[in-house]
Amino acid sequence: MDLAFRPAHRIAADIRSGALGCQEVLAHFIQRVEQHNPRINAVIVRDFERARARAALLDNQADKSAPLFGVPMTVKESFDVAGLPSTRGHLAAKDHRARISSLAILRLEAAGAVIFGKTNVPVDLADWQSYNPVYGTTNNPWDLTRTPGGSSGGSAAALAAGLTGLELGTDIGGSIRVPAHYCGVFGHKPSWGLCPNFGDPATSRTAMNDIAVLGPLARSATDLRLVLDAVAQPDPADTAMRTELPSPRFTGLRDLRVAVWSHQPGQPAEHETTRQIEALADHLEREGARVSRTARPEFDPLAAYRLYLTLLNAAWSGSASDAVIARERAIAAGLADNVMTADAIMVRGVDMTHRTWLGLNERRHVIRRAWNAFFWDWDVLLCPVIASSAMPHRQDGETWERRIVIEGADIAYNDQLFWPGITGGFHIPATIAPIGRTQAGLPIGVQIAGPMHGDRGTIAMAGLLEAAGYAFAAPPGWG
Repeated sequence: MDLAFRPAHRIAADIRSGALGCQEVLAHFIQRVEQHNPRINAVIVRDFERARARAALLDNQADKSAPLFGVPMTVKESFDVAGLPSTRGHLAAKDHRARISSLAILRLEAAGAVIFGKTNVPVDLADWQSYNPVYGTTNNPWDLTRTPGGSSGGSAAALAAGLTGLELGTDIGGSIRVPAHYCGVFGHKPSWGLCPNFGDPATSRTAMNDIAVLGPLARSATDLRLVLDAVAQPDPADTAMRTELPSPRFTGLRDLRVAVWSHQPGQPAEHETTRQIEALADHLEREGARVSRTARPEFDPLAAYRLYLTLLNAAWSGSASDAVIARERAIAAGLADNVMTADAIMVRGVDMTHRTWLGLNERRHVIRRAWNAFFWDWDVLLCPVIASSAMPHRQDGETWERRIVIEGADIAYNDQLFWPGITGGFHIPATIAPIGRTQAGLPIGVQIAGPMHGDRGTIAMAGLLEAAGYAFAAPPGWG
């Protein structure tokens, strides 16, 4: 396989065997960025010289046992890397330089990775587009007229185009999962609280934000597991406790119990996505898995979705400016009671009391228990990632002002939050694996959900699919 598209674990193995050198591999990816990045604008911060110096040191290191030894990688722009900007797309922060690196970055480097740049994001990490006034627009390598997703859009685009060996993103509303789906790569949204991300206090929150997580994007399921192993431990500044995730409860497709939730009434989704997931269910049945298309957790999906939206806006509000909060108050004041778009539900919670939030959190934990009870009977749940394949670029106003048509239904842009939210809002893990393409040639991924802290199981399921042929494929024209 071309080095540009080789999984990270194979790159590390080739370096350990002496078949490749750290400097040689890094030079290959730097050359790829210089040649191909102008077409997609994914790698927007370069740190080539420090990376070259680190690669040279690693080449002279006797112990090459680290799991990601010598793997060149980029990370989402919002992560703090000492000496590099963390703007989150804001012009006012373009001259900022982080004083220290995020804990996750330090752990990746301890695992042997060579970080050589950062990838693009939307402003405030709050869109399924990836454009901002600091770095411009990132294109999807499958179709340059389309978005790679967001907010980890640059991450997924760089991986799909073969510009980096591995990536690290974040997710609160699908920000790892949607780009992975749009760009045909693997992604993992960990269980909430599993991976701490303390960074530079000048730019990063010290407290862990509700719902938000950090996790890997990669070209193989094995790579997802290696990154999770590297970063999924508590912050030692907070506790001496260690985390030991349970092993998958299955070893192959024949002993797999899988529930399939391919569509939901009232939530528009492209027929091609539904058909691909149903076709996958058929394949699993033929391979001997126990499959149910009707099993569901015991809660009202619409009520759970609306609860997620309210909690999502509360989570976002902690870092929102006074001007943003004032704008939301004004929007909420002008809403009719019968308006139930995702945006309307979110802004109505702008000034909730702490007592109100505690009540919502109690309801969330009731649903979280329902999810975990469901997973006593089923190993994983397969469902869509989001309503559609990669959208055309959308930069027309704010996200709440946009509309999108899906299978003839005209809906608010943010009403696509159902599938990201029904799992993400309740803290459970979800892994994305590529399973096919649309008639137009765009990637389609599947969301593999599991019980709280069942991360190894959802990643293992992605690995079984990969072994069965549902694997990463490079987009045409990027060889």
